[in-house]
Amino acid sequence: MVQNPSRRAVLGGAAALAALAVTAAPAAARTTARPTEFPLPDGWLPEGIAIGAQPYAYFGSRAHGGIYRADLRTGEGEILYAGATGQIAVGLKIDRDGLLYVAGNTGVARVHDARTGDVVRTFQLSEATGHFINDVTLLGDRAWFTDSRAAALYSVPRGRAGAVRTLPLTGDWVQLPDVNNANGIVPTPDGRGLIVVKSTPGELYNVDPGTGHARKITLVGQDTVVNGDGLWRIGRTLYVVQNRLNLVSVWDLDAGATTATLRTTITDPRFDVPTTAARFGDRLYLVNARFTTPPTPETTYNAVAVPL
Repeated sequence: MVQNPSRRAVLGGAAALAALAVTAAPAAARTTARPTEFPLPDGWLPEGIAIGAQPYAYFGSRAHGGIYRADLRTGEGEILYAGATGQIAVGLKIDRDGLLYVAGNTGVARVHDARTGDVVRTFQLSEATGHFINDVTLLGDRAWFTDSRAAALYSVPRGRAGAVRTLPLTGDWVQLPDVNNANGIVPTPDGRGLIVVKSTPGELYNVDPGTGHARKITLVGQDTVVNGDGLWRIGRTLYVVQNRLNLVSVWDLDAGATTATLRTTITDPRFDVPTTAARFGDRLYLVNARFTTPPTPETTYNAVAVPL
């Protein structure tokens, strides 16, 4: 070790360290500074999560239909939309135009301005009773919604005027009584179809959005995706949140999305009945719905992130 470095060596070393700090700081901020767990408002009763191109996550409330936005860089957040008596917000998706599409359970879908929380449009997809509008995805120029209590999907136009379309499910689809059927939904890798998880008994389907014909996807490596809730897809990798099992099963889809092969499962001690998931960067963010915990206005809720 040099005991008495020259002034030039000291200054040169300092400059090198400064340059390294400048180039390394953004990468560190992107990885270590972001929290992997953050709270939601007490009593919120969350279920859906949506994340767009910006580092913000949106959470709906089953208690009153409110919308909460959290900054993924800090974990801090604010209520964008307070909701109202009788409103519900479950599945959510945000599009590139800053519109937030919300599945409203009782036959309703809402569209919010993601910056302000203001309601832009409201769609009546079905009758209020006998239906459960559960989740939503975006495909082409329409947003597609599942109905857990009826054998149909619904679509609405994205960001323009237009009518609601009802798409009855046919083919391999068999609607079961008195249980949740269709739940999470994502586009197929080729963008031509829709993948729908049937929570009971735990099946995946490839649905033609033009005809409603549903083809059951063959599962390899695990018999079912029972309690399947939210779906997320990256390329031909499909993530299935199996809520009450407190795990996410990870599947490799074939080119036609007719077969899904189990790759691995993700578990975490912080999971407390996670329901839906969304990706940002190298993480998958999940919301804990805590279905097994009796809800009160003081019940705490949170969201957690796991590495991809």
